[in-house]
Amino acid sequence: MGETGILSREVYENCDGEEEAVFYEDVDLLQKHGINVADIKKLKAAGICTVKGLQMTTRKKLCAIKGLTDQKVDKLKEACTKVTEVGFMSALEVCDKRKCVFRIGTGSSELDQLMGGGIESMAITEVFGEFRTGKTQLSHTLCITAQIPTESYSGGKVVFLDTENTFRPNRLTAIAERFNLDQTAVLENVLYARCYTSDHQCELLDLVAAKFQEEGGIYKLLIVDSVMALFRVDYSGRGELAERQQKLAQFMSRIQKISEEYNVAVFITNQMTSDPGAALSFQADPKKPIGGNIIAHASTTRISLRKGRGEVRIAKIYDSPDMPESEASFAISEGGIIDAKD
Repeated sequence: MGETGILSREVYENCDGEEEAVFYEDVDLLQKHGINVADIKKLKAAGICTVKGLQMTTRKKLCAIKGLTDQKVDKLKEACTKVTEVGFMSALEVCDKRKCVFRIGTGSSELDQLMGGGIESMAITEVFGEFRTGKTQLSHTLCITAQIPTESYSGGKVVFLDTENTFRPNRLTAIAERFNLDQTAVLENVLYARCYTSDHQCELLDLVAAKFQEEGGIYKLLIVDSVMALFRVDYSGRGELAERQQKLAQFMSRIQKISEEYNVAVFITNQMTSDPGAALSFQADPKKPIGGNIIAHASTTRISLRKGRGEVRIAKIYDSPDMPESEASFAISEGGIIDAKD
């Protein structure tokens, strides 16, 4: 892996993780089944770069792509079924498929233990909490830990979508120093984009999908910090709530599909809001994560963060399909997220 432990394209191709390298079929394969190059280019321009990605796209959305008629969409879907089978599989087959799922460490062994080993791939992990609970610091730490190979994980690059202008490269260099990594190499392996509107945030996913396809198996983590900030600004009041939730649902659906399509981990941060109905129902905490049921159902694992003493923060499993509800403490240091000292 070299002195820095940072993964490169050449090293990756010599890794044992061959399954990751051929995890998906490129849409170029459809040429063998009568689809012309021009139509494949149109798909790629819309961020549909894999056969699985095509399967995950509705006919309505395909017809909305300029130059694709109903007949062409039917032909695409037909060619898709010839390349890969669509239908049921046994639980044993699902179990085998999930063997390629990996977990990215957080920098804190206690937090990793709480999450079953770290941030899971092919899933969305959401953390929410008030300001200064460590959401952005955890995002910065993951930018580094995602690049560090372990016995069961090959390491890779990161995409960071920043909606609140909180990304700081100097934090990455400080965290890299903690892990004795080459600071320049670390920064080169993080692809950063500043989002200015919720539309821009959604449009960037097409570029993310293209990048993941272009460097197959190299990217391991997609971070969105924070997922709701721009939706909150662009859609205000009850009159625009339905439209906001619809756009948000489309965004969450897309990142979920990207995580499964390219076997990457997705990490999103979320804000809190006061719940006016909490006082009437005698809830202990009158605050709740924003985004409503859309975020709640789309996120695979939800973790709440709250302040402890000093630099200590407490993380709690809020919702998870396979992890029990429990808590863990961690601390924020110059070198990122670490275990809390007793």
